[in-house]
Amino acid sequence: MNFKTEVDAANALHQDYQNLLREIKKKIYGQDDIIKKVLISIFSNGHCLLVGVPGLAKTLLVNTISQVLDLKYQRIQFTPDLMPSDIIGTEILNNERKFHFIQGPLFANIILADEINRTPPKTQSALLEAMQEKMITVSGKSYQLQEPFFVLATQNPIEQEGTYPLPEAQLDRFMFSIYLDYPNLKDEIAIVENTTSGKEIVLDKILSGDQILYYQKLIQKVPINNNVLQYAVNLAAKTRPGTIHAHPLATKYINWGAGPRASQYLAVGAKTNALLSGKYSPDIEDVKEVAFAILRHRIMKNYKAEAEGISIEDIITELLK
Repeated sequence: MNFKTEVDAANALHQDYQNLLREIKKKIYGQDDIIKKVLISIFSNGHCLLVGVPGLAKTLLVNTISQVLDLKYQRIQFTPDLMPSDIIGTEILNNERKFHFIQGPLFANIILADEINRTPPKTQSALLEAMQEKMITVSGKSYQLQEPFFVLATQNPIEQEGTYPLPEAQLDRFMFSIYLDYPNLKDEIAIVENTTSGKEIVLDKILSGDQILYYQKLIQKVPINNNVLQYAVNLAAKTRPGTIHAHPLATKYINWGAGPRASQYLAVGAKTNALLSGKYSPDIEDVKEVAFAILRHRIMKNYKAEAEGISIEDIITELLK
């Protein structure tokens, strides 16, 4: 991609984002904020966790996004009997009596980890190295995954039967945790009308892998004012009980708070949000816009918060004030 200036590149990203939205909204109705958050995670080189009860089009959303990006896509349905080798790959003995590695579905650009909490922790943890290091290791040999690489996982609420809570270490690997709720009546009417009419919707490919990698590097170069950076870091620090920067609510209601990875994601998420919104540098409002999705799965509330009916969202809302 050849642009005269980085301002031209930023303008191109804003336009490509509008084109992506236009295509995705042909199939997904009333989820504009959710779509934006998923695209922010992709351009920020992060992973995304979509949480909601069955039937809210979580899988359809990821499928639709994969259709407008010219990338290799794999869907993995997580089940209680899924083994690590089922997603990573396995070595087999070939005709020459030598071991040969057969790549698993993780060797793609977009991974839909469907119902990730339906599988036991052993298989969940097989994703850890891939998500963090962009590589996997089998029998002592490492294999690099092709970039861009991102995991878009769906999760049912952990109160549902047959679910395994994700380990904190794996939750922290996700840039965003996005909650999907039931659509409003107007959007649901549009959903039913368009999905029961037999109308075939064809989506155009908008971005290639090389273009996404270019935009990811561009976002890293976006300048961020010191006061915005300090706000992002202070916001994460406020969630840590027992520290000098802790907010009184954190000390009262939180067992442990967000680590430095949250600060990093708040900064890069704000940069991406700014560029997608047509700005050239993030402000504090951009940090606030991504804060809920970045912090909610990195804060563990205590029994006192449970007893008093205080939610993670309540705590974050107060921190943002």
